[in-house]
Amino acid sequence: MTADRRIEEITDRLRERSAPTREPYLKRLRERGAEGPKRARLTCGNLAHGFAACGPTDKARLAGDATPNLGIITAYNDMLSAHQPFETYPEMIRQAAREMGATAQVAGGVPAMCDGVTQGQIGMEMSLFSRDVIAMSAAVGLSHDMFDAAVYLGVCDKIVPGLVIAALTFGHLPAIFVPAGPMTTGLPNDEKSRIRQLYAEGKVGRDKLLEAESASYHGPGTCTFYGTANSNQMLMEIMGLHTPGSSFINPGTPLRDALTKEAARRALSITAFGNEYTPAGLVVDERAVVNGVVGLHATGGSTNHTLHLVAMAAAAGIQLTWQDISDLSDVTPLLARVYPNGLADVNHFHAAGGMGFLIRELLDRGLLHEDVRTAWGTGLRGYAIEAKLAADGQTVKREAAPRESGDPKVLTTADKPFSENGGLRMLTGNMGHAVIKVSAVKPERRIVEAPAVIFNDQNEVKAAFDSGALDRDFVAVVRFQGPQSNGMPELHKLTPLLGVLQDRGHKVALVTDGRMSGASGKVPAAIHVTPEAKSGGAIARLRDGDMIRLDGEAGTLEILVDEAELSARETASPDLSGNSFGLGRELFEVFRRAVGPANEGASVF
Repeated sequence: MTADRRIEEITDRLRERSAPTREPYLKRLRERGAEGPKRARLTCGNLAHGFAACGPTDKARLAGDATPNLGIITAYNDMLSAHQPFETYPEMIRQAAREMGATAQVAGGVPAMCDGVTQGQIGMEMSLFSRDVIAMSAAVGLSHDMFDAAVYLGVCDKIVPGLVIAALTFGHLPAIFVPAGPMTTGLPNDEKSRIRQLYAEGKVGRDKLLEAESASYHGPGTCTFYGTANSNQMLMEIMGLHTPGSSFINPGTPLRDALTKEAARRALSITAFGNEYTPAGLVVDERAVVNGVVGLHATGGSTNHTLHLVAMAAAAGIQLTWQDISDLSDVTPLLARVYPNGLADVNHFHAAGGMGFLIRELLDRGLLHEDVRTAWGTGLRGYAIEAKLAADGQTVKREAAPRESGDPKVLTTADKPFSENGGLRMLTGNMGHAVIKVSAVKPERRIVEAPAVIFNDQNEVKAAFDSGALDRDFVAVVRFQGPQSNGMPELHKLTPLLGVLQDRGHKVALVTDGRMSGASGKVPAAIHVTPEAKSGGAIARLRDGDMIRLDGEAGTLEILVDEAELSARETASPDLSGNSFGLGRELFEVFRRAVGPANEGASVF
């Protein structure tokens, strides 16, 4: 049992709130699981279509009902560095299955778009919605009802949350998530950030900027800063959906391949055919969700997960709230400093002890639920290890690194935290609710009281910066960026501009109903403002010059305008028709109409 009373209290609160939705979910899961594998009950015509392209041995196995069939859901494409390594995974997985006398088939592919490519571009307006498209795409693949377990090949921002939603929707199936790992270390992140700021100021040209970006993002694997993609990998491990020690092993290495085969073998070992049946919907319970949130805080993880974790939990009938996330931040120490919350990247984090060290420290401090069910078949203590390669090419699990971190500037112990809290918290006030990440913001920058400058488009900020109109204290209010307006794009390209102004000595902050991504940095940013402007939130009644107070320490976001005057104002209603067309945005109109608020996961489900 978890030793820390506060963690138990928050978990009990979550469990009690979720009972009306969790219990029906579990009932459906048990009923579906009790029916057993469906493949044997398909008609001959159905089954013949299902294995028509297989070789003779696989056909013979699929024609019977005595061996499991593993479904592969893949986010492979060769444009995106994080997903390019997945090209060779299906054959490795099929071979591992054949060696066990089983079979494996690619059940389907899902889209994988990159926020790095679409940052500041029109395509970013479909990024958040791609999460729910991914969930539906995976469901289409699994709907053939040919599978006894599934492995999910995905890494980046919306892909893993979408795959988790699918895995929990098919919660009667065992599930293991298989990462591709981070690219090797390139140009240091602080140097990349410096070049970006110089470019924003016009002090270097595009050639220097592209040179720096190419040196940062230079090969196969996940981007090495600690944004949403690497936060995803941390979550899958600490929530028990990876095999232990697999999150941050570089692509193209023997250990990476061995871990992929291990994941396939393990998935086939936990089907209903054997004695270790482990459905995904039982792995992800209230305790696992709390463990995930604690891990997010302890590592200074992505603000995007205040959306994704809520939506992921909901798929299992669990009603996680921003208040739960904020309260868990208050009791979780910050144990990792990885860019943008430090200078190191995830390779340095892994070398310093990585996930095994982190999990052990949090368990020993009583900040994680140890008695959880995991895909690996152990409690969470079984993840306090590091994975190594044995002489025979198989993986071995060794106890996590010694009590002293390999680099105390990157990864520290629970008794010597970088901060007593995780730095990701909810803001409340007369503007509604918002989220802020202060772990990378200097303490003296966390409280800003300044006049608002209103923008209805992020490109207007760049124009104002270039004209010199922002060379002063101000709060940039960038509104009509919520999910109903334009799909809630990340506004990460504003960071260099606002950073320049902050470095000049100005008090600067951002307030928006949009997102700022896992790379939220040194400028205080109240993001995900709910209610959003499009739904009539108070942010839509702001005017230039209104005083705004953002207090990242107290957790408040206030419009310092008389309430009667504020309520009497008309709601702004700019022309948003331009958000409806171009690069496929017209296909997502139904999403913009159906999407829920940010504090409920910004989901269409």
